[in-house]
Order: sequence, then structure tokens, then C-alpha cells
Amino acid sequence: MISPIAWLKERIPVDGDQLAELSNEPVPNHLKRWWFALGGTPAYLFVVQIVTGILLAFYYEPSPRTAYGSVKYITDTAAYGWYFRSVHKWGATLMIAAVILHQMRVFFTGAYRKPREINWMIGMCLLVCTLMAGFTGYSLVYEQLSYWGTTVGANIGGSVPLIGPFMREMMLGGEAYNERTLSRLFIVHAAILPTLMVGLIVVHIALIRLQGVTEFQFKDEDQTKPRHFPFFPDHLYTELSIGLVLMILLSALATILPATLGPRADPLSTPEVIKPEWFFYVSFRWLKLFSGTFAVLSTGFIAFTMFIWPFIDGWIRRKSKYQEASVAVGIVAVLVIIGLTVWEAAVAH
Repeated sequence: MISPIAWLKERIPVDGDQLAELSNEPVPNHLKRWWFALGGTPAYLFVVQIVTGILLAFYYEPSPRTAYGSVKYITDTAAYGWYFRSVHKWGATLMIAAVILHQMRVFFTGAYRKPREINWMIGMCLLVCTLMAGFTGYSLVYEQLSYWGTTVGANIGGSVPLIGPFMREMMLGGEAYNERTLSRLFIVHAAILPTLMVGLIVVHIALIRLQGVTEFQFKDEDQTKPRHFPFFPDHLYTELSIGLVLMILLSALATILPATLGPRADPLSTPEVIKPEWFFYVSFRWLKLFSGTFAVLSTGFIAFTMFIWPFIDGWIRRKSKYQEASVAVGIVAVLVIIGLTVWEAAVAH
């Protein structure tokens, strides 16, 4: 009688030693430092978001008549609904923060330079998708602030020259917020963005595997010791440890600071203060400082500059003596972002 293992090997002719060699690529020593292992953090949180999002989708009803009531049912009545909704909310916050920190680490260490320019641009696409997922998820609650935040966001998008009105109509399903808006936002949030992000993550990881991880050496390193360590089990344990810490942190935040529910959206009553989620504070403050068209165009220009920065940095390094000008640019940008975010956060909610 043929053994189950032999039966499986006959149908899936994969050699165990080859598979182990393929999955056990040597990892540079600098990845022992948690700051350099941030790439796996948003991937772990993305899985948390998918799982909790599926559980929430069992109860959520994307319609202006039913959305708020379904979220209230999840929060107050469904078994552990408050917990999974809170984990989903805090998972989104931590995921956005992790993607931003990872992009900052890549930027300040120059890990986007040749031949990794394409992977930087894929990372920027993932950042945009993550921010859009946060925006659409916030809009689905149908609270007063989320309703008006969506309306303001659609109007801002509508002010983009040439394509603005089309973008607003695609987002809202019409010229203004209507019965079709929530269902569109739900499809974008629960289907389009996750599918797009999975594809981008696969390409992102594939390029990392093909090009290898950017290697760094530090002055305190012992030059006599090997510069690499095995992925399995050493680096896998590091990633599992980070995942365990994140799960404990998410559970603690969900329990101590659970997701709340504000007043139901009222299209006839405009709040005195309209605020987006924290990750859009910088954009919101920027829009308040300048006229609408200039603010939108300048925001688009900044985003485009970030997207193609590897090529701008390469040109600067070739044409000038300022080989690390990107560090100065990055420090100024971070200070401006923090300043505008704190400024907007200080405004009464």
C-alpha cells in the first residue's frame, strides 16, 4: 500500500531540500534590529484587517438607511462585535503608521536607489492604497463626521482640473452623496483595494527576492563574524515575535480604548468642525492654508515627486556634490508633516 507522503510526492513533485533552500535565503545582520524589520509589520496587520473585515462584513449593510444601525448592532449586540470592530479600527491605524514608518526607513537609508526604483514606486502605491482603505473604511460608519468628511473629500477630488468631476461622480455614484454612495465605498474598501494590495504585495516581495535586501554595515559590528544569518528559524522567530507583540497591543487598545459610535449622519446639519482621521490631518491643514485649486495641485505635485524620487535623487547625485541631499529633504518634510498634523490635531473636534 502506498504511503500518504509517497502519494502526495507523486502528484506534487517538489523536493523538500530544494524547497527548504528556496525559502531559507540568508538574511543580512542589520535585520536583527527591529527598525529594519518593519516591512513584515504592515503585512501582518493586513492579514488582521482581512480577517476582522470579513467578520464585520457578515453584519454590515451598506445603505444610508441601514449602515449606522448595522454598525450599532455590531458594537452593542453582536457577540464580541465591539472587540473585532475595535481591533479592525486600531489595526488600520497601526497599519498606516507601519507603512509610513517603513517608507521613511527606506527613504532615509537610501534603500530605494538603483536597482530598486520600481520597488519604491510599488511601495508608494501600497501607501496610497492603505490611506484610501483608511478613508473608505472611516466613511462606512455613516456617523455625522464620517458623512461630512466623505462629502468634503469628494468635493476636494472634484476640484482637480479636467478629471475632478469624473472622479467625484465615480466615488459618490452621482454629483452628490446619495443612496448609491455607501455601496460604492464598501465595494472599493472590501474588494477592490484588498485585491489590488495583494497583487502589489506579491510583486513587492518577488522583487525583494530577486534583487535581495539592501545590506548595511554598522561600526559596532564584529567584522570577524558572518554578515548573514538564516531566514529559518532566526528571522522567522523575529517576525513571529513582532506579530505576537502587535496582537497583544491590538487587544489591549481594543479593550482599553474601544471603537465608539458618534451621532448618526444628518445631511441637513453641517457640523461646526469637520475633521478626517489623523492620517489626513496634514492634507486637511494644507488645504486650509491655501486656495482650493493650488492646494490640490500642490498636493498632487508633492505626491508625484515622492513617487519618482529615486530618479530625482539619482540626478542630484550625478550632477552635484550633495550625495545625501535626500536626508536633508527628508528631515524638512518630516518636520513639516509633524507640524501640520499637530496643528490640525490641536483644533477642537
